[in-house]
Amino acid sequence: MPKPPLRRHVWPMVLVVLAVSVLVGSAAGAQTTTEPPAPGGGAESEPADEGEEGEGTGVRGVLRAESQPVAGVTIIVTDPDGQEAGVADSDAEGMWFVPLSTPGEYTVTLDAETLPTGVTLRDPDRNPLRLPVQGGRARAALFGLVGPGGSGDGGVSGGGTDRDAEGSSASGAERSSRGSPTLTRRVAVRLVDGVVFGLILAVAAIGLSLIFGTTKLVNFAHGELVTLGAITAWFLSSEGPRLPVVLAGLVAVVVGAAAGAAAETGIWRPLRARRTGQFQVLVISIGLSLVLRQVLLIWFKAGDRRFRQYGIQREALIDVGALRLNGRDVGLIVVCVVVLVAVALMLQRTKVGKALRAVSDNPDLAASSGINVRRVILFVWILGGALAAGGGVLQGVATRVDYLMGFQLLLLMFAGVILGGLGTAYGAMVGSLVVGLATELSTLWISSELKTVAALVVLVLVLLVRPQGLLGSRDRVG
Repeated sequence: MPKPPLRRHVWPMVLVVLAVSVLVGSAAGAQTTTEPPAPGGGAESEPADEGEEGEGTGVRGVLRAESQPVAGVTIIVTDPDGQEAGVADSDAEGMWFVPLSTPGEYTVTLDAETLPTGVTLRDPDRNPLRLPVQGGRARAALFGLVGPGGSGDGGVSGGGTDRDAEGSSASGAERSSRGSPTLTRRVAVRLVDGVVFGLILAVAAIGLSLIFGTTKLVNFAHGELVTLGAITAWFLSSEGPRLPVVLAGLVAVVVGAAAGAAAETGIWRPLRARRTGQFQVLVISIGLSLVLRQVLLIWFKAGDRRFRQYGIQREALIDVGALRLNGRDVGLIVVCVVVLVAVALMLQRTKVGKALRAVSDNPDLAASSGINVRRVILFVWILGGALAAGGGVLQGVATRVDYLMGFQLLLLMFAGVILGGLGTAYGAMVGSLVVGLATELSTLWISSELKTVAALVVLVLVLLVRPQGLLGSRDRVG
């Protein structure tokens, strides 16, 4: 008996997915409207003296001089009309947070008269700061302080790379060398930031590339797998059982792998069995992304948070030439390199890796050779989900955790995959590294708010020369 036309089944499914996403989004919007975040993050936030805040709309920071917190300094925030919007004093850890009722353009002023004896502003011209503040997000304000010995640290909440900070991403390396007049040091600092960000992006993007190579699916829900990993690790380490971050990250990777397997067996495999068209599958992946994003919002709430273990970095800095790196930056680089090398060895040396490459090149020929294509595709989804969740954990450690972080990284992940070559894992690695470097190095000349544009410009320029990408082949694109 002939099967009914697919469009009779696909389009109702698409409409159901979109309707559910709208309903969930409405419920989330109602919840955030009737329950605005309290100062410091509401009832679920941790006390400020423990270094764990769940901020909503507002401005935040950490004041340090010579790697020591500076307490008792007054921060004043005024609105565009010059009216005082909020005041805060830095606590014993140097942390401060000013909650704001509405987003907008605000002026943040550090009262220099409240600084302790011997502590001064490194650059008085950067006080006050004018910062755009988004709804539901805590914007970081950076004030560089100089201690009695003539050296100091910038004041960015979170202690590591904070890509919302004024003017740049403030990694541990940059805060140690900020204020240097030499272009060489500034380039070196941005280079380290770009390497860290590019490696994290590569870990998260490999699964996206492998899934496209084996199934030709452009998975718009991949960013939510990244967010799922970060939020799971944050909850286990900072809110729930308070596990060590390493153990919480491993659990998050397992959760991401399970989510990938569930998506394959519950959604994508049945759709392939019905020979659903690529356009319909693309629309379904977009709807799934919307649904998952709203579910994560209901769970995590709006605003960004940091891992408790990385509230303030106190570990000794490692001198590397003109830079001073903190242990977390080095750890992130090492973990990313180990993961990427392990994936490369798996693809080249193992039977499942060879089967994966065979299915990516020609699924029909691979099936006729005795390869179980369905099992290989399931493995790819498990691996892709695990890597995406792992990338989310690493990004959360490097910056902060936000329910939109995966969605915000999705465009850059796509850029890295396309730049390196569609469907190739090695291309995703190389392309993501190039995107990360272009993103961070561009802040030497343009505002940090526009650094994503610089990465896309590099993508366009490379594709004009090599339409197939850096490591792609012509028949893969054409």
